[in-house]
Amino acid sequence: MQVNLNGQVALVTGGANGIGRAIAFALATNGAHIVVLDIVPGNLARMADELEQAGASYLCLQGDVTDRAGLERIVEQITVKWGRLDILVNNAGINTNGGRVPLHEYLPETWDKIISVDLDGVFNMSRAAIPAMLKGAGGRIINISSVAGLVPLRLQSAFVAAKAGVANLTRSMALEYGPLGILVNCVAPGSTLTQGTEALFYSPNGSYSEKAASLLAHIPLGRPGRVEEIAAAVLFLAAPEASYVNGVVLPVDGGWLAGYNRDW
Repeated sequence: MQVNLNGQVALVTGGANGIGRAIAFALATNGAHIVVLDIVPGNLARMADELEQAGASYLCLQGDVTDRAGLERIVEQITVKWGRLDILVNNAGINTNGGRVPLHEYLPETWDKIISVDLDGVFNMSRAAIPAMLKGAGGRIINISSVAGLVPLRLQSAFVAAKAGVANLTRSMALEYGPLGILVNCVAPGSTLTQGTEALFYSPNGSYSEKAASLLAHIPLGRPGRVEEIAAAVLFLAAPEASYVNGVVLPVDGGWLAGYNRDW
């Protein structure tokens, strides 16, 4: 998929690994100046090497989406370098193995950590970035939710609550900022093959590998998604051609949400 993002500046949170990495490369290879924000120094260093080899125009910055003052400094750094910010992808997110318990056994510190990154992080980064977008010609904000934010899943109360919040926050932002030239949309991935999901499901020694077949049996395409497939959806929403798409929550899930894929 090729679109024209030449001269635009795009910021991807959690952009040095997994889905975020694929999104960053998709935007960069379509002409955007790319800013990768990540909390893991090793991942950032590797990402910088890869972007350099690809000939991309980039910044790789260490930062934490729970650090509001730090995010404002990052946006200032971006605008000093390029004078603008056009695309924000709120991708940073976490989910923990320790959270797979009923709500009454859920550790408050696990709840707080997931909500602070997955939901508060979208608020924090958007709040820091939007003034720079308003000073320019508008822009695009693309939030990453999950199918878990659109249908409830068991034993993941913080994750499903945060991702549901991201989906509805997206709609609210679209109402507020569409008239001001900032289109706000959301991508909701299904089960996607990353290091994290491989550790949980898709390797022989994964924590929940015995349940992987049952999960895939519910997905009409019968496989997990690829990070590049999620990135392609983000690229579409960032493209000039998506200029009349606002407030959409787009599942990229292999048909997971279409309905039951089993005989009942």
